[in-house]
Amino acid sequence: MKMLRFLQIMVLICVLMIPVLIILFLRGFTSNEYSIPILYEQGVEDPYQQCDYEGNSGQHYIPDFSLTDQLNREVQWEDMRGKVTIVDFFFTSCPSICPVMSSEMERVQDAFRKEDKVQIFSISIDPTYDTPEVLAEYAERHRAEKDKWFFLTGNKEHIYDLARCGFVLPTIDGESEPEDFIHSDKFVLVDEMGRIRGYYSGTERESVDLLVLETKILLHDGDKN
Repeated sequence: MKMLRFLQIMVLICVLMIPVLIILFLRGFTSNEYSIPILYEQGVEDPYQQCDYEGNSGQHYIPDFSLTDQLNREVQWEDMRGKVTIVDFFFTSCPSICPVMSSEMERVQDAFRKEDKVQIFSISIDPTYDTPEVLAEYAERHRAEKDKWFFLTGNKEHIYDLARCGFVLPTIDGESEPEDFIHSDKFVLVDEMGRIRGYYSGTERESVDLLVLETKILLHDGDKN
């Protein structure tokens, strides 16, 4: 019995040591680095001439903006400084992809609930209907944490310009008809300097998993600098 117990303990120790040995191997014998790209380093193409990029052939940054969150607080570009921000565009009466996107964004929030350097902006493309009060109800429905997940509304023209020219996402006004709105399903990863680092489908679980992974890597790289 003692010998059997000893063998069981040894097997358990070996199993527990496997992850440690893998980490040591990767650190000691490999030099692979996972680098998150910086998008639009040479500026943004504007084939439909919707945006004013004149004279801007260098790194593209998210432009200044001013919106209102679900608690009637002003949110500006300055609130992105020094933080990693995950952004999507949606509207509360959306009959198609938005419910899935918001459910996936709940998973993103859960992954970074204790990480103060990560925040989420969900920006409505139907600001006429999506008042702060409507957004507050929607936020509660999706268990949005205060000061972590911001649901934003504001001037319609300003929002559409921000979506198309700032976050470089196609967006079409549905003129209050839910079926006629067109917007991207993408989640946008923005670093602490306001640079876009990646796009991820908010309707595909695997893509959202990749977003979570690359956000963690971005945070780790930021801590090293």
